[in-house]
Amino acid sequence: MTEENNTQGASYASAGVSIEAGDKAVELFAPLAKKATRPEVRGGLGGFAGLFALGEYEKPLLAAASDGVGTKLAVAQAMDKHDTIGRDLVAMCVDDLVVCGAEPLFLQDYIAIGKVVPEHVASIVKGIADGCEEAGCALLGGETAEHPGLMKEGEYDVSATAIGVVEESKLLGPDKVRLGDVVIAMASSGLHSNGYSLARHVLLEMNNLPLDGFVQDFGRTLGEELLEPTRIYAKDCLDLASECEVHTYAHVTGGGLAANLARVIPEGLTAELERNTWTPAPVFRTIARLGKVNQEEMEKTFNMGVGMVAVVAEDDAERALAMLTARHIDAWRMGEVRTANEGEERAFLTGEHKRA
Repeated sequence: MTEENNTQGASYASAGVSIEAGDKAVELFAPLAKKATRPEVRGGLGGFAGLFALGEYEKPLLAAASDGVGTKLAVAQAMDKHDTIGRDLVAMCVDDLVVCGAEPLFLQDYIAIGKVVPEHVASIVKGIADGCEEAGCALLGGETAEHPGLMKEGEYDVSATAIGVVEESKLLGPDKVRLGDVVIAMASSGLHSNGYSLARHVLLEMNNLPLDGFVQDFGRTLGEELLEPTRIYAKDCLDLASECEVHTYAHVTGGGLAANLARVIPEGLTAELERNTWTPAPVFRTIARLGKVNQEEMEKTFNMGVGMVAVVAEDDAERALAMLTARHIDAWRMGEVRTANEGEERAFLTGEHKRA
């Protein structure tokens, strides 16, 4: 090292962190974030904390949900397409909130990235802002952290926390579920954001399928199918609960349909779900066939075509189905709640799926 270089000393930039790039990224995504707002937001971007006025409630209960997107990020990074992954992030958080009847109020994100490329970060935030708008919540702020040496230049990870509120008297949950309740399924948009380690292993590693290859059964490329954003059910669920006697919801994520529904079924009851009420989308059949994945493994890894479940009073079941159909949600009666026999799980699937 020359004496001239030695006198210059080290800097944050020489360590791989560009404050200027970070500032440029904020400049690019600030207009996007401002679109995802609500009247209760106070202040603006750039503060140390986001401010939100709670409003008028008799006995408000705050609800919080944190999540990420998992290895679906590897597909986005391989395809160099980053403007939809944020919708997945929002969905994974806000759709957990509405299970108890909570309205999503705001979300804060965290992006860890190997190297800040302003346009790249703005693309990620665009997806988050779009998702917040769809969910009716504000993007209240977040953090972008540059991690050179820990993450490669094209790598990043995202996580978020969403905050919601529900009036105590309107809280949904297992204590509301009754014998004879009807279980209504709401179709997923695809894999959503779970099971991608297995999906990638089967499709990309075992079978070497190209992400840009057209798949006849999907009607689009494999990459487009795998990057289909997670459906956001928040507004649909809140509106349904305001008009019908909904006792609880179950967001179908890691663990699959039966395991997630079992979390909201009280002791002594069970939800019996009929596979013959729907046909899983081609992507699930393709993974099972190419990977020789058995049914049990598929059902505990993937949503199998059901992204959200509503447990409603029998008298309101038809009305609930009509409301969901009017909101362009593919929904159907999947099963019912009955008394559990000794040793039965709180939710289980029976029968065989309809064939395509």
